[in-house]
Parts: sequence; structure tokens; C-alpha cells
Amino acid sequence: MRAVVQRVTRAQVTVENQIVGEIERGLVVLLGIARDDSETDADYLAGKIAALRIFDDKEGVMNRSVKDVGGALLVVSQFTLYGDVRRGLRPSWIEAAAPEIAEPLYEYFLTRARESVERVEAGSFRSNMQVELVNDGPVTILLDSRKLF
Repeated sequence: MRAVVQRVTRAQVTVENQIVGEIERGLVVLLGIARDDSETDADYLAGKIAALRIFDDKEGVMNRSVKDVGGALLVVSQFTLYGDVRRGLRPSWIEAAAPEIAEPLYEYFLTRARESVERVEAGSFRSNMQVELVNDGPVTILLDSRKLF
């Protein structure tokens, strides 16, 4: 499971001109699910993201988590994080999970995230989404459950 985590001052996801998820201060999580991912991967990343110390403390040092600052998460499913372009210019999606595998894991990730972070918003699985955000810092962190444990 892969995640691109961006610290934001605000963000929203729109589907067919309707806002489906919106947050103020917090983290946007672009979440990609691989075909061999499991709940263990989701558990690990949900816990890691909730505890990441990437918000400033009173001294201006990144020492606080999204939980510590009362921030929110906006989680957007993004299979394109598993696009492989090592051979050519058109991405291969062979490592990305099929929707019938990915969607339950995405929902599971949301459930686990909600156990740690008070407010968790989500995009719309398998929808054409427009994601707007103001990256704060900018701070962007890449996480991969297969490279972290």
C-alpha cells in the first residue's frame, strides 16, 4: 500500500460538481492499493499517518501529529500510484489491486484511520474526482507499507 501524504491548510474533493469530502487543516492522503496488500498494510499505514509528526510545535519544529493539532484527514483512493513506467511511456497497472480487492481495503483503511483521527473525509471510490488543496509548507511525505516494516 502506498500513500502520498500532504500537509494542507484546506482541501476538497469534487465529483460531478458536488463536494464529497472537505477539510481544513490536516492531511490529504492519496492512497494506492496493490494487488497483494492486506489489512496488515492498511493497519500499518493508518497508524503511521495518524502519528506522523509533521506539524509545527510552538518552537516551529515539526513535532506534532495531525491528532495533536486537531486536524483532519481527506483520503482519496488513487490506483495510479502503482503505475509502472519502467518499460515505455504508457503506465502499466498490473501491480494495482482490482477494484473488488481495493475497495474493501480502502474502506477498511478509512475505518482504521477514524479510530485515531477524529475527522476523516473521503473521496469517491472509482469516480472521476477533482482534488483541490493548499499544500502547507509544502510538506509531502511518501509512504509504502512494503518499505517500512
